[in-house]
Amino acid sequence: MAASFVVPGLSGVTVRDRLKGLTAQDETVLRLVGGRLGTLASRDLKARCAAGLEHENEAWASRKRILTAESSSRWAGSLTKATHDQWALARRGQGAHIRQLEVGIRTIRHRLSLPLREKGSKRAAGGYRSRMEWHAKTRRLRVLEDRLAAARADWVAGRVHVVRGGKRLLNSRHHLEQAQLTEQEWRARWEASRRFLQADGESGKRYGNETIRISPDGQVSIKLPAPLAHLANAPRGRYVLAARVSFAHRGEAWRDRVGANRAVAYRIHEDVQRQRWYLTASWTIPPAQAVPLTAVRAGGLIGVDANADHLAAWRLDVHGNPVGVPRRFDYDLSGTADHRDAQVRHALTRLLHWATRHRLAIAVEDLDFTAETTREKHGGRKKFRRLISGMPVGRLRARLVSMAADLGIPLVAVDPAYTSRWGAQHWQKPLTSKTRKTTRHDAAAVAIGRRALGHPVRRRTAPPPHDRSDRAGHRTVQAAPGTLGREGPRPRVPGPRTRSVPPGCGANAGNQNAQHRPGRSTEHESWQQDPLPLSP
Repeated sequence: MAASFVVPGLSGVTVRDRLKGLTAQDETVLRLVGGRLGTLASRDLKARCAAGLEHENEAWASRKRILTAESSSRWAGSLTKATHDQWALARRGQGAHIRQLEVGIRTIRHRLSLPLREKGSKRAAGGYRSRMEWHAKTRRLRVLEDRLAAARADWVAGRVHVVRGGKRLLNSRHHLEQAQLTEQEWRARWEASRRFLQADGESGKRYGNETIRISPDGQVSIKLPAPLAHLANAPRGRYVLAARVSFAHRGEAWRDRVGANRAVAYRIHEDVQRQRWYLTASWTIPPAQAVPLTAVRAGGLIGVDANADHLAAWRLDVHGNPVGVPRRFDYDLSGTADHRDAQVRHALTRLLHWATRHRLAIAVEDLDFTAETTREKHGGRKKFRRLISGMPVGRLRARLVSMAADLGIPLVAVDPAYTSRWGAQHWQKPLTSKTRKTTRHDAAAVAIGRRALGHPVRRRTAPPPHDRSDRAGHRTVQAAPGTLGREGPRPRVPGPRTRSVPPGCGANAGNQNAQHRPGRSTEHESWQQDPLPLSP
């Protein structure tokens, strides 16, 4: 099992606001500037991809000089940096694709080597179910081997395949009816996605950015490229927009930053479907000091089990005992991407507000399904594969880390191995009552919380032998041997249910002399004889 750890805080901030009140002239200028810079970005990306692994700093400087003559030095710096980031992202995706192909090929070869219908184990799949499936997998093996050979050749040569604007949107041009788009609508989205209107910040410059400058009162001005300098409506080749921005979220932090001339990066883009323009601001922040794990465990925490359609959560005390009732936070992942993101955000908001009320940390699984989504790993278990592929692991992780950092709630990541299985085995039945039905996911949340607290998932250990009960140790794992009061008497609850006497009366269960044992007196009555003295 991997050790649990406190998730580090964020290192950057991104906020967005709508550009309201743009005139027709403003939109025309933004489209012209974005189209012009987008053409230069496509040209620069082509040159970078052609260089491959032989790219050097001198080639970078040469490309930047060419772009400077057609735009400006600052625009050229933003273009080359965006090109390098896009090439590096494609390179990392290429490596992940190669690893996924290798896993699929290794799995098929192993299953082909086994006899038909041979049972598999927990760690390896068994043989194929029929001769027809075996033959189909031999053909698929050849296809995957050819793809792997081509991908490795591209990796060695440094070739990457990148589409500015997105491959999915490009392919939808040939399937307009399925995408429910007309040619004009597709063309508008394609041009908007290929525009380039983003600039990196510069510390020490006015308002932290000379290319796209925004004053503390929200005035937006853009440095125009050299071929479009005749469109300027302000000195020094700048164009001032009629719209003003006022970031509702983190607005004070943004104003303090631009007032101190600290670096802020900006990006302007158009949402064609809504017919709106947006401006995104981002900057780096110093990483927050992580809370020690011992301090996080001091007051208990909340264990959370992430599922395809809900979050199962249960509060645990410092000893790992469930407190209260389980909570469930549902979300619906059907519909558009904006709807899915809003559903996840709403579920996490309710979870974090619950943790804030009790001032507790949150324990989650350190999930990573990048190697689990291959179709060859789980064979014909299509439902299980769809379940894994449908879980919003990346979206949940990014949202939870950012939202918890804003509220100051620590996150503890634990190893996800066997949390659902062991939770159902040891906690589902004991936590089920006539009025509460505990699900497998609720029991998994308890297992996750106990692992984050440093306790074993198992509810009770095996009892010691009867003849060695005193030296075999305590039989439960709920309280350590050094815990005060663990062997003390239980509190008396008066009432007919327990048939107990009122508090303060009767024998004290914690007193050994008060027990009904041979040689022990329950109460000192008047007829009992006092012990004789040993000396006169």
